[in-house]
Amino acid sequence: MGRSWLAGGPALIRTRALVAVGAMLRSCVSRLRTLAVLRGPPGVAPLPAKDPWSPRVNPGAGRRERAAKPDCVRGDPRSFSSEVIHMDLSLPNPSWNEDMRLLFDQFMKKSEDGSWKHLPSYKSKFTQRTEDIKIYFPGMNPLSSQTATGKALSTDAKLMKEKLSQAQLFPRSLEEGLGFEYAMFHNCVEDRTVCIFQGGPYLQGAPGFLHGGAIATMIDATLGTCAVVAVGVAMTASLNISFKRPIPLGSVVVINSQVDKVEGRKLFLSCNIRSVDEKTVYSEATSLFVKLDPKTRLT
Repeated sequence: MGRSWLAGGPALIRTRALVAVGAMLRSCVSRLRTLAVLRGPPGVAPLPAKDPWSPRVNPGAGRRERAAKPDCVRGDPRSFSSEVIHMDLSLPNPSWNEDMRLLFDQFMKKSEDGSWKHLPSYKSKFTQRTEDIKIYFPGMNPLSSQTATGKALSTDAKLMKEKLSQAQLFPRSLEEGLGFEYAMFHNCVEDRTVCIFQGGPYLQGAPGFLHGGAIATMIDATLGTCAVVAVGVAMTASLNISFKRPIPLGSVVVINSQVDKVEGRKLFLSCNIRSVDEKTVYSEATSLFVKLDPKTRLT
């Protein structure tokens, strides 16, 4: 059972209330700073939009070469279209508990020397990323006003287009604090991505524990991020998960993923989920991702 906010007398209640208010104010300040950076100073034209998920390194480069270039995520994650301001949802918010905040601060500290990099996260994909995906799936774009044969879309297709225009990234589709609260950091030298994750009440499976599908979602998201940062556009070909122990709802866990081997367009990755103190292993996983090649059509 958690400790009640009402326990401890008036003095303690006031102290806890001030701590809560302070946390909310810090969150507001960090988000306002983010928006200020995105908009840029008055009178200065915004930087051209770039996709922070594009790889900076040569996929065939060895670890020694990558060590000389620790900032391996190409593009300024603060640069976007001048018409749309994206809010980075991987920044602290009032729903984060103490463990989540401490881990975030620790990884931000590690990022100061460039060996780690904080990866921003948004509700929807970049327009350029959507355009990139179309290259690999010609004739399968429901957002197009015409089919691949040039015929006008049917009423149902137009309705689908309208619905998909509101599409959001699945792990970011729930309201703050109710679902997936997470932040990712990538180590360029080690080809490793770490995700700190706090599961909200809408992710319950067995009473009091996270749903296995929610765990699988975050494993796939972390592995996918690790693969995309390493080689560019890639998709999951297989994912094998071994669930060791259930994860308590609302607790914070650390998802560690890494690239184990690269064979041509195939990336073999592994992952584990541990408690904050690293003493408990909740899940382990292996996966195969395939780097998409614009010269090889998938349809």
